[in-house]
Amino acid sequence: MQQTESKPPFYRINLVIFVAFPLAALILVPWRGLTEGYTGMQWMWAGIFLYLNGLAITGGYHRLWAHKAYQAHPWLRVWLAAWGAGALQNSILVWASDHRRHHRHVDDNDKDPYSAGRGVWFSHMGWMLRDYPTNQEDFSNAQDLQRDPVVMWQHRNYVALTTVMNLGLPLLLGLALGDVIGTFLLVGLLRLVVNHHVTFLINSLAHVWGTRPYTESNSARDNPVLAFLTYGEGYHNYHHIFQNDYRNGIRWYHWDPTKWMIALCARLGLASELVRIPDFRIQRAILDTQFERARRSLTEQQPGHPLLDKLEKEYQLFTDSINRWKALQSERYERRVHALEDAFGERRAALQQRWEQAALRTQLRELEFSLKMQRKRLALLMQQVSCPETA
Repeated sequence: MQQTESKPPFYRINLVIFVAFPLAALILVPWRGLTEGYTGMQWMWAGIFLYLNGLAITGGYHRLWAHKAYQAHPWLRVWLAAWGAGALQNSILVWASDHRRHHRHVDDNDKDPYSAGRGVWFSHMGWMLRDYPTNQEDFSNAQDLQRDPVVMWQHRNYVALTTVMNLGLPLLLGLALGDVIGTFLLVGLLRLVVNHHVTFLINSLAHVWGTRPYTESNSARDNPVLAFLTYGEGYHNYHHIFQNDYRNGIRWYHWDPTKWMIALCARLGLASELVRIPDFRIQRAILDTQFERARRSLTEQQPGHPLLDKLEKEYQLFTDSINRWKALQSERYERRVHALEDAFGERRAALQQRWEQAALRTQLRELEFSLKMQRKRLALLMQQVSCPETA
């Protein structure tokens, strides 16, 4: 008789947070709405708290602490740590450490804490309900965070902070609005449940629903619908290949409130050193993926397909562009080093650097344009594959 593998024990506190709280919200929020109703102010404050919690996770826990996508002023760090605690998703230290392991071992069922390979339910919230081996705390990848005083202050005082943010503030707001119960149900309970599940969508649906324009090496997808729901985090395929970019939505029209918040903080002097991936590297990733798909499609249709020669010629041009880009970067670095070696040539070095930057920008723009044209040629080539001409 075959013995079934026993599952790890449940986390009781997590069952309350992730199962009992949503059930309570499903029952109590509509009941109160039907019997007493809610005011516009209560709904407005629920939305404000929802976004403050959400942006603290995406802009703080995720892009600031997990990926070092920018640097933040101490006051901004404290603000994000406090509202992040209000999201009730564990401390910065635990959250960021888990997330770094997810990126390092994405889709590895034995090492990724919320691997999409174990199913949508598991990656959405199932991984938090049981004491799985992948949930064991290991801060060896977060030693920089252990040296961060704000991170460790929040970690040591997490229970008190999350109690104040999730219980104290909604109750005080309820007193101010003249309806403690109704305010607490919307601003405290419903807001918390909604914020949990829109965040969890990135671990689950963003790994199964959407497109992969930048890389097919993992399951992460770009999805504008999820981006709208998750404060801009839905451009997940881009994020998994360029994880330290402060943006997830790289185009001006991409819905990414988190990048807008970070950019605004930079203008106000609260953020600095924003990491922005050069457009050339982005175009390179797109073309790499398209070439791989084109080869696969042509090979599957016919091993000796006549368009394979055209594809390989285009790929050689692509490789030449990459090599030119690398050479330009190397030349820029070497010239700067030589100029700075002259202790009396600081002014000359500054002028030379400005000239080189202008020249480099011109050459890089030419290379970027060549990659964009190549993308168009590749698209036309693939149209011939999908719609071959008849004799």
